[in-house]
Amino acid sequence: MSDARKRLFIKTYGCQMNVYDSERMKDVLHPLGYEPAEQPDGADLVILNTCHIREKAAEKVYSELGRLRPLKEAKADEGGMTIAVAGCVAQAEGAEIMKRAPVVDLVVGPQTYHKLPELIAKTHRARGEALDTEFEVEDKFDQLGNDRQVDGYTAFVTVQEGCDKFCTFCVVPYTRGAEWSRPVDQIVAEVRALAAKGVREVTLLGQNVNAFHGEAPAGSEADGPWGLGQLVRHLALIGGIERIRFTTSHPRDMDDDLINAFADTPKLMPYFHLPVQAGSDKILKAMNRQHTAEEYLAIIERLRAARPDIAISGDMIVGFPGETDKDFEATMQLVRDVNYASCFSFKYSKRPGTPGAAMFNQVAEELKTERLLALQALLNEQQVAFNESQIGRTLPVLFERVGRLDGQLHGRSPYLQAVHVEAPADMIGKIGNVRIEGASRNALSGILVTSEQSAA
Repeated sequence: MSDARKRLFIKTYGCQMNVYDSERMKDVLHPLGYEPAEQPDGADLVILNTCHIREKAAEKVYSELGRLRPLKEAKADEGGMTIAVAGCVAQAEGAEIMKRAPVVDLVVGPQTYHKLPELIAKTHRARGEALDTEFEVEDKFDQLGNDRQVDGYTAFVTVQEGCDKFCTFCVVPYTRGAEWSRPVDQIVAEVRALAAKGVREVTLLGQNVNAFHGEAPAGSEADGPWGLGQLVRHLALIGGIERIRFTTSHPRDMDDDLINAFADTPKLMPYFHLPVQAGSDKILKAMNRQHTAEEYLAIIERLRAARPDIAISGDMIVGFPGETDKDFEATMQLVRDVNYASCFSFKYSKRPGTPGAAMFNQVAEELKTERLLALQALLNEQQVAFNESQIGRTLPVLFERVGRLDGQLHGRSPYLQAVHVEAPADMIGKIGNVRIEGASRNALSGILVTSEQSAA
């Protein structure tokens, strides 16, 4: 390990997968002497880990690069600053970034960030630029290892990457590649290492996490790869791991074994994120979602039969090309039928290179805004009602850190709600029973009843 400490600043955009990737980039660079910095000012290495899902994603990256340029120039006489662009925008527009933004030293796609040390060395030796956006997902996980830096009691673990669904509004298949699953043994080793460092809750990540089909562990009698339900049950046996979550799932990949895992695996939290995107079958077909509204609702019914206390969250897009008032009302009705605990909602926006961007009957921006406001009003009403329904219940809460008030701790309920409680600091990292006495749209509050569920 290098003795010279260097400063590393990573700005992460977008999804939880990018959060995981940023953490692993820190792990990869730590042996080279890089320590995390809170701000880019004076950093030796700045990485923008980009997301291509949101509107004008690339333009936001260029805007940030413009702000970094004077910081790099100011550090020219102090050893210099290396600027890297990583993630999905890097994958989609790598060559254009190098051409348009000379301030950038290297561009690395989401499947090759494990090569950062050699790419940085290459730029320093040649005093030039480096570009690597190859799809080498297996090589990436083989080289990353399990020596992760841990800051807290929860952690993300990527188990699946890529997408074969090709929804007409989405760029993920083009930036993350085809669906691929990590071997079970590799995932287990990572989770065991996290548990040894004090992690109590893991969230399994994948662009289509319930499409997981990982190679069975050594010595397994299973015929063929494991599904996500089998993986969850196996991880629940690891000592120290008290909670398991996973995201994001696709309705097309739901199977009975995964649904049954909610019934027979207490460590699997009763909170399930299942995007639907629209309630109109016409729009779902145009989106290439490969399921109907009725099929989606049937999945929700099966989940609630298996786990009556389960809470559902989702994703919605309004204003997809061709969406009429009748189509939008179908979405509103589906929301009423599901009764979400929480839901992300967005206006449709064109993604260059996707089929949706070339469709006729684009919806006017003003109408999209009007529909989004109506949808969000309904979703907010449902979220408040769900939170208020917890008042009077006693929930197990994993305490993660001190709160903003003296003597207060911040934790999470099984439903991922923020919970604020007066409790001793030694409860951090443990699970205690909390009687819920107050609720708002974004958080719960209550009284610590017992710490009998404390993690070992």
